[in-house]
Amino acid sequence: MPPAIKAELLQEAVDTFQATGSNYAQAALILGIPRPTVQSRVEQARRRGITPRTADPNDPLQLKSQIKRLQSDLRDAQQERVDHAMIKHKIIGLTREVNDVVPPTWIMKAPKKEDSPGTPTVFLSDLHWAEVVDPKQINGVNEYNLDIANRRLQRLAEKTIRLCDILSPRFNYPGIVVALGGDLYSGNIHDELTATNEVNSMPAVLDLFGALCSFIDAMLLKFEYIFIPCVAGNHGRMTRKPWAKDRHATSFDWLTYCFLAKRFEDNKRVTFLIPDGPDAYYKIYNHRYILNHGDSFRAGDSTIGPFGPVMRGSLKKASRNSQINMEFDTMIIGHFHTELFTRRVIMNGSLVGYNEFAFRENFAFEPPAQQLWITHPVHGLTYRMPVLVDEPSSVEPPRRWVSVVL
Repeated sequence: MPPAIKAELLQEAVDTFQATGSNYAQAALILGIPRPTVQSRVEQARRRGITPRTADPNDPLQLKSQIKRLQSDLRDAQQERVDHAMIKHKIIGLTREVNDVVPPTWIMKAPKKEDSPGTPTVFLSDLHWAEVVDPKQINGVNEYNLDIANRRLQRLAEKTIRLCDILSPRFNYPGIVVALGGDLYSGNIHDELTATNEVNSMPAVLDLFGALCSFIDAMLLKFEYIFIPCVAGNHGRMTRKPWAKDRHATSFDWLTYCFLAKRFEDNKRVTFLIPDGPDAYYKIYNHRYILNHGDSFRAGDSTIGPFGPVMRGSLKKASRNSQINMEFDTMIIGHFHTELFTRRVIMNGSLVGYNEFAFRENFAFEPPAQQLWITHPVHGLTYRMPVLVDEPSSVEPPRRWVSVVL
């Protein structure tokens, strides 16, 4: 029978185990003995009725344990930053910062030409690239696949330029803001999407990357400068549930943004803002915007839709931001595939349009569309020009209405 362990050693083991928050590995590291030995001593101490002593903040053992924990936390934090920096700078090859940028001067100063309407913003979100919408399952009101998605994105570019041309034939714009609001991909977050997506996530990334490059190139042909703020959505995530921590680094949306930033890195006319958090903050002149995907707001029902929860959510976000000196004038979100335009909240439609989920939940019909509006240096939000991106279709002749006059 092995000799009984001294009470002092057992007391030391339970005290250290308590001080490390019941972490056998850290306790073993502090005591300099194997983890199984610590576990054995703690169990023996419990059988002999030895309990942890009251913690003294000045006790050397407590201080040593605290130092070890802080060193471990610091290593984890440094490793996290190295991982994110390595992805952007070492793997993707970015040399310019994209998560904390100085706003370009053209977006802050009022246009020199007095007849300029201001700066347009086109909002791209909820593309759901690779999702397949079967028209037979939704009474033929919509259809979607990769071929249609590419045509709709091209049509969005063409119509954005056309609408801006109608408003200002001499194209007196200092530049354009292309806001990317997440849910670029259908993703594999539900079994039904995994089973019915046209292609898997990686081929979808390659296909959409090329399409978005073409979209930005089209904007560069007409606008002198482009500012591109970006946030990740929830559909493109690589985790079973959305993460609060490292949300950006677990999303194909964020990866695509970094690829795009690398693609246009040498073009000084293009500026990206890709924050590590869920919100992107920027100003157009003096108008303060916050860009968020919108999935943190809880949806309503088939009667009120998302309007009530979104308006309540915007007030909560405004209250939170006022406490950290980050007040905003307008919040822009996607996620709900529903158009809403107010001075306080701008909500985007979608490129995918009406799908089987919306049909099953009896949501109101929304045609595929993306928001386009103008920010004026004095008046703020002015012209709103939603861009309908569906195929042109023949319109049925109006039915005759009968009026009866007595």
